[in-house]
Amino acid sequence: MFDKVLLPIDLTYPESWDKALPAALKCAGTGGEVHLLGIVHDLGSAMVASFLPADFEKQAIARMQTALEEFQAKHLAGDPRVQLHVGHGHVPETILKVARKLDADLIVMASHPHGDLGTLLVGSNADKVVRHADRPVLVVR
Repeated sequence: MFDKVLLPIDLTYPESWDKALPAALKCAGTGGEVHLLGIVHDLGSAMVASFLPADFEKQAIARMQTALEEFQAKHLAGDPRVQLHVGHGHVPETILKVARKLDADLIVMASHPHGDLGTLLVGSNADKVVRHADRPVLVVR
């Protein structure tokens, strides 16, 4: 079993957690921790940001925290192994940064294959995390 398992999820996309969450919990066993990570995407452009309210990102981070708490209450009620984290930035970079910060033993994430080669390819975020991670990554399909 692993002591600290990081599970990045997209709350608007159940495929990012429906199979990966049980896998993460199993990998953590009874004594490990599961760290759920919700990520607020970086706007990526100062021009785009100029059209939004000044505190848009701060509000988005607060909404993500609330959404994660609701998710935890609905799907993991009372599980003391689960901790919540909100990241902000480019998805693969944020996953890797949080994994290092937490000193996670394992990253568990879902694959989101697209297109005709979906059975052969790993989703782009999972692919980037796998290629750049300095720790084990379990990709769940």
